[in-house]
Amino acid sequence: MIDAAHLNQLDAQQLREVVRSLMSDMAAQEAAIAQHDAEIERRDREIAFKQAVIDKINHEMAVLKRLKFAARSEHFNAEQKSLIEETIEADLAALQVELDKVAPTAPDPGEKKTPKRQALPANLPRREILHEPENTTCSCGCALKRIGEDVSEKLDYVPGVFSVERHVRGKWVCVQCETLVQAPVAPHIIDKGIPTTGLLAQVLVAKYLDHLPLYRQEHIFERAGLAIARSTLAQWVGECGAQLQPLVEALSAELLRHDVLHADETPVAMLKPGNGKTHRAYLWSYCTTSFNPVKAVVFDFADSRGGQHVREFLGQAQVP
Repeated sequence: MIDAAHLNQLDAQQLREVVRSLMSDMAAQEAAIAQHDAEIERRDREIAFKQAVIDKINHEMAVLKRLKFAARSEHFNAEQKSLIEETIEADLAALQVELDKVAPTAPDPGEKKTPKRQALPANLPRREILHEPENTTCSCGCALKRIGEDVSEKLDYVPGVFSVERHVRGKWVCVQCETLVQAPVAPHIIDKGIPTTGLLAQVLVAKYLDHLPLYRQEHIFERAGLAIARSTLAQWVGECGAQLQPLVEALSAELLRHDVLHADETPVAMLKPGNGKTHRAYLWSYCTTSFNPVKAVVFDFADSRGGQHVREFLGQAQVP
């Protein structure tokens, strides 16, 4: 700060320099304030968008839960009820994954703890997969010493036979500088889940390619030596669907790049709890032509035959 007595001692040129300096400082402060206000506005918009997504997902989950309880009171046969519950469980699991991505929440200390998962049966054959550091020499030059390990078991399945993958991650420590080294946890489709990618692929292929409902797969797995509840299988299907969504979007974008596509709809009967009867829905398939080197197909479900469903899908295309 420049006091009044000092200003009186300055000539005109020096006063102009002081004024320029003050104006420059004010401009910089105004720019910083404007940038800060813009950042606050951007964050407010992001928070509002995330809250809208959260409200939408919560609403969809509430609707599905009502449908789940409504289906139990409908006069469907056992197979129809099972199919409805499988679909609802899968959708709920997929929505929960999307909700966790938008708003990950820490567990509430007062919340009831999830029951501890039971250990995989000891009679299943096991295959150890070792994960050790590439280098057992510390950065300080000392040799690392193995002090223990972490073991996680994943359930694998080859048609007719269950097995267990034992992932062993050794713990290595440098006595000199007390540095702990351990191989990172390998990525999995379902975080902290027990199924391997092979088991998940088996469930998805059996359900969508071989048309085996989950309640039938439950019986098949039981005969193979390990009963997996259909509700668990449905959760796996839903979580896999959420994880595969980026692949679906990428495949759709690739399709829409082409000038010519084939499209066709197939009517399917959709069970709707609440009215006690089936509803006609449609499964649209969009694919490249036989002359196109890219062989791709995307299926899009629509609850009616209205043209808006096709326009909505094809409207994403980049028209030159």
